[in-house]
Amino acid sequence: MADSLSSLQVSLAAIGGLTVVAVVAYNYWTSRQNVPKQAEPYTEPTGLQPAGSLANGQAIEPVLTDDFVALSTFDKKPHLDALIDVISSIEVEQAVPAQLVLAALPPTRRVGTKAFHIEGCCQLHGQWEPIQLGKRYVAFQAGVQLANRMGALNDIEFSEFVVKTQAFADAIGGTAHFSDMMEEVARARELDQFASAHDVQLSFTLCARSAAWSSGYIQQHATRLGFVMGLIPGRMVLTSEQAGAPLLSLSFDSQAAMAEDPALSAIREFTLSLDVPQIAFEDRPFERMREVARSLADNMEGVITDGDGQVLNEMALDQIASDLQVLYEALNARELSAGSPQARRLFS
Repeated sequence: MADSLSSLQVSLAAIGGLTVVAVVAYNYWTSRQNVPKQAEPYTEPTGLQPAGSLANGQAIEPVLTDDFVALSTFDKKPHLDALIDVISSIEVEQAVPAQLVLAALPPTRRVGTKAFHIEGCCQLHGQWEPIQLGKRYVAFQAGVQLANRMGALNDIEFSEFVVKTQAFADAIGGTAHFSDMMEEVARARELDQFASAHDVQLSFTLCARSAAWSSGYIQQHATRLGFVMGLIPGRMVLTSEQAGAPLLSLSFDSQAAMAEDPALSAIREFTLSLDVPQIAFEDRPFERMREVARSLADNMEGVITDGDGQVLNEMALDQIASDLQVLYEALNARELSAGSPQARRLFS
């Protein structure tokens, strides 16, 4: 009987020991699963690998950008276009030096929520351009944008445009000519309706299948694909190889990006975004977006979903590509091709 009890006690003790080991192992495994995945330690590139290269997984030096605020030269100095602007001509009796013109310009370049610009016809070459010091101008034109993402030009904004333009004309001794307000406001509404129906901003949400990601882990994988850090915490940008302008943006929790110890911040999803009208069709923006999303999902053990958490399979992505083709054709027919200066201004 004593031997039986002794054997039973030994068996129970062994089972208890195994249970404790199993619990400890499970807790260890669980804690490892809950620890966000970390970026791999940085190693210096070997050989003659060029710094900043974006191809074939080569090292990329992070560069601060101004995100989608970064604009090309023609966007910084937009030329007025009758397609998307109300334009008023200003006649002068003699050439006006740029110094006098610049002093007469209104302090702001906005009329309500719309962009306002004044250009001059250069005496030297007869071309319209933003006012530049050292030149003389023989005529002027003022313009206000008909519509943008804030809506259509309204009566109040048109009236403000007239007041600003007239004040400028008076300051340089010119005579301003204005179009009919009702016609221009009606044109603005029609353009706004078209823009609203063709304004597409796509986004994919990549979700972690198992372990969460640290911010450094996300940044490392995105950097390998050519993304660079933006000025906004938790924001990265992939630029177009052809135009040098922002192509895609990647964003995740800004609080996690600014945490005291980013390595401990657990991030379970991040977003890839494409502003369709802003990017030229020739840059293959949606194809690049698919490639980037697929690569990140494969390498980070994630899954591609829409904003509602539904998984996006290849069939769904093909349908999006087909719908985008129709959109591009409509923009082209309206002479507002995606990525053009006019489209960039209208869809902003």
